Amino acid sequence: MPLRRLGWRRFLVLAGVVLFIAACAVFMVFTLGQSLGARALLVGVVAAILPVPVLVACFLWLDRYEPEPLKYLIFCFAWGAFVSTAASRTVNEFAAGRFADWGLPAALTGVLVAPFIEELTKALGPILLLVFRRREWSGITDGLVYCGLSAVGFAMVENILYLGGYGYAAGADRYGPATGTQQVIAIFIVRILLFGFAHPLFTSMTGVGLGVAARTADRRVRVLAPVAGLLLAMMLHGTWNLLPTLTQATGEAIIMLYGFLGLMVPVFFGMVGLAVWLRAWEGRLTERTLPDYVRAGWLTPPEVAALSSLGRRHAARSWARRVAGDAGLRAMRGYQFAATRLALLRDGTLRGLDRKPADQERSAREERELLEAIGAYRSFFVGRDPQAPVGVWDGSRYHLRFPDGTQRPVDAPDEPVVPIPVVLAPAPPAPPVGYAPPGWPGLRPAAPWTPGQH
Repeated sequence: MPLRRLGWRRFLVLAGVVLFIAACAVFMVFTLGQSLGARALLVGVVAAILPVPVLVACFLWLDRYEPEPLKYLIFCFAWGAFVSTAASRTVNEFAAGRFADWGLPAALTGVLVAPFIEELTKALGPILLLVFRRREWSGITDGLVYCGLSAVGFAMVENILYLGGYGYAAGADRYGPATGTQQVIAIFIVRILLFGFAHPLFTSMTGVGLGVAARTADRRVRVLAPVAGLLLAMMLHGTWNLLPTLTQATGEAIIMLYGFLGLMVPVFFGMVGLAVWLRAWEGRLTERTLPDYVRAGWLTPPEVAALSSLGRRHAARSWARRVAGDAGLRAMRGYQFAATRLALLRDGTLRGLDRKPADQERSAREERELLEAIGAYRSFFVGRDPQAPVGVWDGSRYHLRFPDGTQRPVDAPDEPVVPIPVVLAPAPPAPPVGYAPPGWPGLRPAAPWTPGQH
């Protein structure tokens, strides 16, 4: 896709965002360094970074069908790591001071204040993306990815405080470096290995709400869904913080055990199941929306079928590399990305997301650009497989040329064949009418197979 020009206004906004995040990062480094000391800060940073690649990889795994721009992923992670932690630390310390002045226990900060300010600030970065870059949101999966990365960044910096301060610094000051190291290992096992999913799980509730809002045309849902998700995240976070407080107050460790096994574990596996299902749904979206372009002659049935799962996409990339080398492999990846974007664009318009004439015009323009990109990518590997017949797809049937020189029409198979056969679909005289509903004028009869039949 062509890049947008970086005008002076966009440059100033971008520079302001970068400087703001950098200022928050400097503030956090200075604050943590002042309270922990250089050695404890270094120990905390090293230990807190260890689980980050694993957690980030899990969220990127969810986003394989239509990967989000790297700059937005980095923005969400940096927002959670520096902006959210800076704001949350300031508010939590202020609240703890007020509770102390009123003679109330400091533990109330973790139950009544921290869940609200932390979840709100973690979600604010993804919310800004939804407001100003809504077209980059393909649904709930993107909400889980953006909010999850923000939560991972927040948890990383918070773990520096726990591992470096409550772990190494507290142990080393009282008994020496060996004890400090032992406490770091103990906190790492409990806080990261056992409960490392906590912050991403809380904020994923907000991600679900933001993802629902991104794919609906109902203005009420656009407002209520994020609010409901954020409130659910706050309540879940507050309940989680309440468990150790009650355990310490009553001396009953069974409260923590019941809360962990009865609440957090089911919620965690439920969210994992939802994420996996949504990932598969995003792959099947091409089967539901792209047949319109098959009937218009822009795609062939096997091409659509080869986009429906990661396994088939991998097979198509392997085939493209075999017949066209590394250039064919890169072209197939670009082709699959453009086709997925086209399916999301078509689905969004059928949902009525583009109400303003400017948005409708932009969608139609992006549709044409994606169709042209698909044709350009296809040219890298089309016609290069000597084992496939030469022919064209006219929107309803193949016209194949056989080894004896004869040429005749052949109906599409009842079950589409994958990986993609080399069947060149010539570009129609004009792209489909921008986002007309299924059955727009001029469409040919549908292919005999239907999505999900294979």
